[in-house]
Parts: sequence; C-alpha cells; structure tokens
Amino acid sequence: MTPEQNALITRSGPDTPLGKLLRRYWQPVALIEELQSPRPAKAVRALGQDLVLFRDEAGRLGLLDRDCPHRNADLAFGRLEGGGLRCLFHGWLFDVNGNCLETPGEPTGSKLCTRIHQRAYPVVEKSGMIFGYLGEGEAPAFPDLDCFIAPDSHVFAFKGFLDCNWLQALEVGIDPAHASFLHRFFEDEDAATSYGRQFRAQSADSDMTMTQVLREYENPDISVEKTDIGLRLTSLRTLNTGDTHVRVTNLMFPQAFVIPLSETMTITQWHVPIDDVSCYWYAAFTGFAEAVDKEEMRRQRLQLYTLPDYKPRLGRHNDYGYDVVEQCRRTYTGMGEDINVHDQWAVESQGRIQDRTREHLGTTDKAIVAYRMLLMSQIRKVEQGEAPLLALDAAAAAGVTGPATVDGVAKAGEDIQAYWHRTDARRRASAPWAAMKATA
Repeated sequence: MTPEQNALITRSGPDTPLGKLLRRYWQPVALIEELQSPRPAKAVRALGQDLVLFRDEAGRLGLLDRDCPHRNADLAFGRLEGGGLRCLFHGWLFDVNGNCLETPGEPTGSKLCTRIHQRAYPVVEKSGMIFGYLGEGEAPAFPDLDCFIAPDSHVFAFKGFLDCNWLQALEVGIDPAHASFLHRFFEDEDAATSYGRQFRAQSADSDMTMTQVLREYENPDISVEKTDIGLRLTSLRTLNTGDTHVRVTNLMFPQAFVIPLSETMTITQWHVPIDDVSCYWYAAFTGFAEAVDKEEMRRQRLQLYTLPDYKPRLGRHNDYGYDVVEQCRRTYTGMGEDINVHDQWAVESQGRIQDRTREHLGTTDKAIVAYRMLLMSQIRKVEQGEAPLLALDAAAAAGVTGPATVDGVAKAGEDIQAYWHRTDARRRASAPWAAMKATA
C-alpha cells in the first residue's frame, strides 16, 4: 500500500473521507451499564469528536457536543436538572435535543436563549449498548441481525480499550489463520468449563475442542465471498479422519465482525475509533439455546479490564504479562489464556497506526485484502454522493438477517455449503426468539 492509501483507510476525523463514510452508520458510543449510576452522564470521544452522553430526569438519552456554546466549558461535568444538562460555568441549560432552555444571568426578557442551539445527535439503546449517529441527514435503519432482534435476556454487551488504530483491531478478527498460532494452547481444557471463553468449546458435530483443531491443523483453506452485509469467510481444515473442520465467520460492513463463540453463542464485535490512535471494541454476545449468564460473563471480563474506562490490566506498560516459562510449557504467547490479551498484543505491537507500506501479505490474508478494497470502494461511493453498503432504509433493513456463523466438523464427502447451512439452521431451531422471528 502507499502512504496515501494507508491514511485514507485509517484516518476517521470529521473532514476525512473515511470519517464521512463511518458517519453514515450508527456507532456504539457506550454500554448501557455506563449510565446506570447516581449521575447518568459521561464524557464520550468517538471518531475524533468530544461528546457528552446523558440521561435526563425523564429517562431520555441525549448526546451533545461537549463544549458549551457559551464559552466552551466542559458540559460533561454539568448538572442534571431542569429537564436537561446545565453548564457549571454560567448555568446555561440544554435538553437532549440541544435546545437551550435557560440562560440565567441574562437580563429579564432577553431572547438570547432562543438563538442558541447545541449540536445534538440521534441516540438509541440496543443490545446492551448505546448507539449514536454522528452523520448528516437521516440515520439508517438497523438490520434484523441476530444480535439486534434477540431479547435482552439473550444478549450480553461488553467493551475494551485498545491503544492503536481501529483498522488493525478489526483486521485481526478477519484473519482466520492467526488463531492456529496466536491462540495456541499446548493443553486442552474440559469443554464443560468453556462457557463464555473463545475457542475453548467443542466444535459442533465433534468431540474435538476448537483449540485442538487449531493447534493440529494450522493450514486452513480460506475463501471469501461478498454478502448483503459485507463478506463471508469460510475456513476449511481437512482432518486426519477425512472429515473437514468448517469455520464460517463474517465481516459486517463497515467495522464489525460476527464469529461463533460456541455451538449456541455468537459474538458481534464493532471497532470504534476514539481517535486515530486508539479505539474501543464493543461486543454483543448472543445466546441461542439459553439465556446468557450475564453475571458470569461480566465477571470473567472484569478479570482483565478495569472500570470505569474498560482499560486492560495487561498492556504495553507491563509487557502484556509475558512469562517465558509459560511460553515454553503452556501457551504459544506466554501471555496468559485470555485471547483478548493475545489479540491486543498483536494489534498494538504493530504501532499505534500500522505502516502498511512495510507489510508483505500472503494467501491467508485474502480476507484482509478483500476488506480493504471494499472499504476504499465505499469511501469513493460516499465521495460521489451515493449510499454505501448497509446504509439501509427500514424496508431494506428488515430483509437483512443472520448472519450464519459456524464452527463444526462435516463428515468426509459431505457438501460443505450444505453442512454449514444445516448447522446454522439447527442453531436457530434451538432459539425460541429466532423461531418466533422466522414465523412472523
């Protein structure tokens, strides 16, 4: 890649081509739990913009530019009262729509308040997250994807900070080959204790754990095809028995991937720029057969992340917990057993913005190549005034469902596409909420 191409697909500020593309989509800006406090207001930074998110006394959500339009003091410290957010500097009051309700201190009869408006952004609660729309014009509709239509009992949301550009954080999730190395464990655990942990469960239709498959069969045959949400990745590993391990994952445009956690749970994970050199990942864990054990899922993740900023306990500052003895005996990385740490090291070690002019891509990077080409093509569409992929109206969004994610073993000679379609259908049949949606 040229330096200009690398800048094009990494820089997301308001006036950049990529920034204009990403602002055509809803972006996760916080978890719902972040406003469950005595003072439901917090500073938010997304796509290089400083914002304040709050819930007023009536329970309405607001997302405003963070600098008060009076003299630019920080509204994130404002008082929640009087139907809105009141600036501490001079008491000016703004509602969730950015309307100025009061300008105390001005002379009686002053009309100044009627001429003041703080920019406000549409905001919605969905799947345990709060999404904001930072673009111009009407916001797109949410497609009927599993993570959006499953009931609250079957979705758990979490997030984590990464000290690097959003794109390299996303690209690790569409790299099927890396898991055989970066996430290699020399010993397998009991699959019964795998709940909530990536790659620890058994592959469907098999007694092999995902970690065993990845460790013993490190050369996947990867194919990539375009879909109505972005890209579908199919990775095949031929086993010694003649059976085929099949893993189907998805790139959801513009900046999320959808992957299997287990036979009955999927992960949809967004990568949202804070600015050009840091980002948050937001993940929705969607349960099919049973409700998600949110307390356990949260407990597991808080072993690695600290509140209130969801920053990792391991990172550059302490070498990601690297242990040379562990690297020799237990894990490929020597960085513990949480794969989030492995991925964090991989993407942060590339630099805060990866210099893609120095990389040498191989066959296993075909999904990354396809995604970068797709991303650049959609940037051009926006520059030409056209609607990009998945920026849908309500009617079109209702027709976008799924997607299928599979990690299982097809019998020798079985048609691979028929196998993953059948496995996906079986998962959906186990979910009462999915069956009701299909019937409707």
